[in-house]
Amino acid sequence: MKVLIVKTSSMGDVIHTFPAIEDARRARPGLSFDWCVEEAFAGIVALHPAIQTIHSVAIRRWRRKLLEPGTWREVIGLRRALRDCRYDLVLDAQGLLKSALVARLAAAPIAGFDRSSAREPSASLFYGHRYAVPRGLHAIERTRRLFGLALGYEPDFSRLESGITPPAGRSIFVGEKTAFLLHGTSREDKKWPVADWIETARLLVNMGMTPVTTWSNDREQAVAEAIARAISQTVVVPRSPLAEIAADIGGSALVIGADTGLTHLASAFGLPTVAIFLATEPGLTGPRGPFSSTLLAAPGRSVTPPEVIAEAERLVERQTLGQAGGR
Repeated sequence: MKVLIVKTSSMGDVIHTFPAIEDARRARPGLSFDWCVEEAFAGIVALHPAIQTIHSVAIRRWRRKLLEPGTWREVIGLRRALRDCRYDLVLDAQGLLKSALVARLAAAPIAGFDRSSAREPSASLFYGHRYAVPRGLHAIERTRRLFGLALGYEPDFSRLESGITPPAGRSIFVGEKTAFLLHGTSREDKKWPVADWIETARLLVNMGMTPVTTWSNDREQAVAEAIARAISQTVVVPRSPLAEIAADIGGSALVIGADTGLTHLASAFGLPTVAIFLATEPGLTGPRGPFSSTLLAAPGRSVTPPEVIAEAERLVERQTLGQAGGR
């Protein structure tokens, strides 16, 4: 059975889908999976060994250039590529109108959330198979349940595996005990103050760790450089392709991050990961994993660097004990 997954964005949503694929691989080993995803996140999808063909879309770019002939050539090319694959089932794991429209391009049966479960109820009108999944569950569990209902098995919720490992890449921190600081995020209300990142870097140095950070735009570059100016041991990785940043994160001993896609990636790699949530609900979208933890700002206050470091030390110790026990 040949299945097309449609989950176009965002990075965190893509990563939250990996455990569902692991369930399906165990329960239905005869399945094969392709994926339709935003071009910016194709490299993340490629981390999963079960994904055979990746179809890139550019919905964000297409919207800006809707009347240009080049846009429609790309859409027509995508439709041709999807139909040539002759899918047995298209699984819209996103539940948005845009993802449902992309799913329709494949001209194959479509499964997805029912009207009460989809993030945009109108998306369910495009599905031939609709499934009820409670909206109050974590995004990972919702996706696992949807896959199980659509593909005919019961997920084993006692296990949580992403199936991905860090990509091979540059090894610029070999021999160093590094802690990656992921300060960049798309929303202002998710951002931790620069002073707190600086204090966290200082505490990490006191622990004998090397703080590492990076940036993807001018505002993030200013934050990264401010941390490095204040704490000279900080390494600033220049803006780099996603695969290279993923490799650097995968080689770290610890990751501390805001509510951003790369924080979810670190958690999926199985790294000790402390996520700092200031404005979003971690119960629905927070990182999940044996060595992941989310610190949520209480009403009227923020998360403090000492709290973050204490949680980081706890997670690193848990991983160390787990590795010792596995020998």
